[in-house]
Amino acid sequence: MTISSSLNAGVAGLNANATRLATISDNIANSNTYGYKRASTEFESFVIGGNAGSGVYSAGGVRAFTSRLVEEQGALISTSNATDIAVSGRGMLPVTTEVSLENTTGDQPMMMTTTGSFHTDANGILKTDSGLVLLGWPADADGTVPTFPRDTMSGLEPVVINANQTAGDPTTQMNLGVNLPAEDATEPLPLSVEYFGNLGTSESLDMVFTPEAAPNTWTMTIRDSALSGQIIGEYTLEFDDSRGSGGTLSSVTPTVNSPASATYSSSTGVLALTVAGGSLDMTIGRIGDTNGLTQLSDSFAPTQINKDGSPVGNLTSVDIDDNGYITATYDTGFTRRIYQIPLVDVPNQNGLISLNNQTYQVSPSSGSFFLWDAGDGPTGSIAGYAREGSTTDVAGELTDLIQTQRAYSSNAKVIQTVDEMLQETTNIKR
Repeated sequence: MTISSSLNAGVAGLNANATRLATISDNIANSNTYGYKRASTEFESFVIGGNAGSGVYSAGGVRAFTSRLVEEQGALISTSNATDIAVSGRGMLPVTTEVSLENTTGDQPMMMTTTGSFHTDANGILKTDSGLVLLGWPADADGTVPTFPRDTMSGLEPVVINANQTAGDPTTQMNLGVNLPAEDATEPLPLSVEYFGNLGTSESLDMVFTPEAAPNTWTMTIRDSALSGQIIGEYTLEFDDSRGSGGTLSSVTPTVNSPASATYSSSTGVLALTVAGGSLDMTIGRIGDTNGLTQLSDSFAPTQINKDGSPVGNLTSVDIDDNGYITATYDTGFTRRIYQIPLVDVPNQNGLISLNNQTYQVSPSSGSFFLWDAGDGPTGSIAGYAREGSTTDVAGELTDLIQTQRAYSSNAKVIQTVDEMLQETTNIKR
C-alpha cells in the first residue's frame, strides 16, 4: 500500500539520519584526538519497483553506509619527544598490543597506526600509554639491518631501548701522520697510539722508528699491547730525497720479522695489521704522498693521528630519521643504528578494520599488507618529534549537523503526516 510505504520511508529516513548524526558526533568528539580518521556516512536510495503506467508508486526509502576515511592525512604537529612518531605520506607504523607480548601460544596480532607517542616502560619497551607496542626490525651489532620477509611479521619484534644501555666501538681504521728527522737521527724514536678493543678496552700500538745505516732509511716496528707486546708488523721505510718529492715515501717493504698478513698497499697507502681483536687498517700514505709518513727537517713529531672507535659509553638519546632508522647516541660521541621501523601499506586503506586507539587491521576489503622501507614504493617518510592531528573539520561537521537535524525533522514530519492520514482513513469507517 502506498501510504504504508510512505511510513516505512519516513522511518528509514530517521534511521539513516540517526546514523549520520552518530558519525558527526564521533568526528566532533575526536576533533583533538591525534591520528583520528573521520567517519563518513553516505546515503543510497532504495527503490521498490512497480508496474509501469499503473499510477501507483511505492516508496522504498533510503539506506545509510558508513566508512572510515583512513587515506585522509591530518596535519603534522611538532612535539618535544624524540619518540613521538608520525607518518608523513602513505603508510602506517606496525604495532601490537602490550598483552599480546605475553602470548606464547600464537603470533602477535598485526595492527597499524599512523602516529603514536611512545615511551619506554620498566623493561625498555617502546609503547604508548594505551598499551600499543612499536615493532621494528633489529639491526646487527655493526648497525646493518638484515633482510627480513616483507609480507609476514616473522622478522618484527618489540623495540627495546634500555636507559642503562652501554656500547663500545672497536677501532678498525687509523690514519698515521708522523715526521721523521732528516738529519742527526741516531737513536730509536718511540711512539704509542691508543686504540679501542672489541670490549671497549683501551689498548695501544707501540711503534719504534729506528734509523738505519743506509741514507733516508728507517725500520718501523709495531707491537700490540693486547698481545703482550708481540710484533704485528715491521717494515723498512725508504724516503725520497729528490727535489720534486723530497721527504715522501719511496718504498715500504715488510721485513722477515713481520707476519705474512701484515702487507702494505702502495695504491692505498694502507698497512694491513691484525691486532688482538681482529683486523686494523693503518694508513701511512701512498708513495710520494705528503700526508702520511714524511722525513723532513730535523724534528720528530706526530703531524696527524686519527682513528675510529670509542670506549664504552652510556646511552644518552635516541633519534628516528626519515627512513625509519632508530639511532642511539652515547656519551662518548659514538652512534649506532639499533632498529629500523618499516611502513605497512595495503592496497585499500579505507577497507581496513577500525579498532580502538586509532589502530587498524587488514580485512578482505583492504587486501594483504606489505612492509616497505620508509620512502620506498608508495610510502612516505617517518617523522620524529611529531604527531598527526585529527582529520576532523569542525566547521564542516557543524554544517553537516544542521543539515542532518533538518532532514531528521522532515522525516519525522512525514511520519506525523502519514499518521494523520491514517487517522482520517479510520474516521471514514465510523
